[in-house]
Amino acid sequence: MVREHIDTIDSLLARYVAGTLPAPARVLVEAHLELKPENRVRVANLEAMAGQALMEIDPAALSDRDAMLAAIIESQAPETVAAAPKPDAVVFPQVLRDFIGFDAGDVPWRTRLPGYREYDLGDIDGCHVNLFWIKPGRTVPAHTHEGSELSLVLDGAFSDSRGHYGRGDISVADDSVDHRPCADAERPCIGLAVMDAPLKMTGSFRQMIGDLIG
Repeated sequence: MVREHIDTIDSLLARYVAGTLPAPARVLVEAHLELKPENRVRVANLEAMAGQALMEIDPAALSDRDAMLAAIIESQAPETVAAAPKPDAVVFPQVLRDFIGFDAGDVPWRTRLPGYREYDLGDIDGCHVNLFWIKPGRTVPAHTHEGSELSLVLDGAFSDSRGHYGRGDISVADDSVDHRPCADAERPCIGLAVMDAPLKMTGSFRQMIGDLIG
């Protein structure tokens, strides 16, 4: 995803519409749309804007994907369409179950840190993919990102210095973000993470120990 930098939800959705996302990021967006069907309106608008923009772009410029995406984002949105009805609540959306082959109750979690579990799906289409589980009230040690990371909340919620992320929300982070996500106290936070480079710990050793045993 570094070669196609993603820094906002709008740019993420624009790349989804343009078909330039790697497979795990595309699954993440489709899972987001299952959980937040109202955002299908944004995607439908982007698709309509893309069609309008493509008619206005010089065909010789179509090989430049960045120019095409810029045209999509800058176009004026047409009249919005009605949002699809919300599906029945499930922990894992159907597209994610199809992608990983099982549902939430069957995840073979492994404890990586106190209060933090992970299921590592490995490298897929140039991205590293994992499911994560954070104990209620647990703070993840401070870190930044050497590349781009997309995190989709599947159940529960977490907060960091930028805001609060609940079921269906996507957190977009890169090397400009240094944060300490903290799961809400009511229930574990379960999510899907797609990244194109490793994390980099930034907190002091004392802070890290405090986060892990707090």
